Amino acid sequence: MPLSTPLPKAELHLHIEGTLEPELAFELAALNGVELPYADTEALRKAYLFDDLQSFLNLYYSLMTVLRTEDDFAALADAYLARAAAQGVRHAEIFFDPQAHTARGISIGTVVEGLWRALSASEERHGVSTRLIMCFLRDEPAESALLTLEAARPYLDRITGIGLDSAEVGHPPAKFREVYEAAAALGLRRVAHAGEEGPPAYITEALDLLGVERIDHGLRALEDPDLVARLVRDRVPLTLCPLSNVRLRAVDVLAEHPLPAMMDAGLLCTVNSDDPAYFGGYAEDNFRAVREALGLSPDRLRELARNSFEAAFLEDDEPRRARYLAEVAAYDFPES
Repeated sequence: MPLSTPLPKAELHLHIEGTLEPELAFELAALNGVELPYADTEALRKAYLFDDLQSFLNLYYSLMTVLRTEDDFAALADAYLARAAAQGVRHAEIFFDPQAHTARGISIGTVVEGLWRALSASEERHGVSTRLIMCFLRDEPAESALLTLEAARPYLDRITGIGLDSAEVGHPPAKFREVYEAAAALGLRRVAHAGEEGPPAYITEALDLLGVERIDHGLRALEDPDLVARLVRDRVPLTLCPLSNVRLRAVDVLAEHPLPAMMDAGLLCTVNSDDPAYFGGYAEDNFRAVREALGLSPDRLRELARNSFEAAFLEDDEPRRARYLAEVAAYDFPES
């Protein structure tokens, strides 16, 4: 039974390009003279079936061709924020992939200015506070990441941190040590995808060599008891994405997701939507799905929501964090 008023939550693992719904894709394609290889939105929606991470990424990057102007990026972000607000998101830390756009001739300024137009108005329009995190594509050379960081310098007042995403296997975190050191010197926060398809050793590398403060996914952490002990001791947040894990075959069915075991182990877990247009659900959809498939109690759901705000990059606004945590504490779950 859906919750009538969603539990307040922060979303910490959200790729803005992954919120491109078929309807908006066709609308932007028409505006920009882009011909999509699908008859209509329904045909495109049917294409959102994947065998693995790479098959998803192939479609993901091909659809980005409809994003051309500042207006396009503003529309994309505003549409996400409206959906997120309706699903109880009070704070969103949004990933974007500049290399995927600059590689096709779209300037990083166009991307950032467009996204920022929506993010800067988000609190007034949607009641959602935001942060922007610039991700590097790990299947691109490290030199490209360094050039991207340099190109982003004029916009660092709008960018809170950096991340690392795209195809994980064969691209260990160590490859990006230099760019993470440069970002740290600029005062940027650091996160990285690790332990989704890649081994637990990638999580350790991200911590030791990149100095990350959060692990995006971290699904395979339980395979290494020493790593689990370290993550628990240091309270390193994990930004899990359950519906994404099932759609990309990292987990066969949601009922087998390790989230309860990870929470039992004392890990600081959060639940997020990743690329919700492609993976079948936004933030509250993920919360509802794990509640039903895994039998999570209201206390467990409240813990996940509390974790999300505790893991958020809100050190510059602790009163805001406290208000959000108070909302979680005061939330009354409806009777089932």
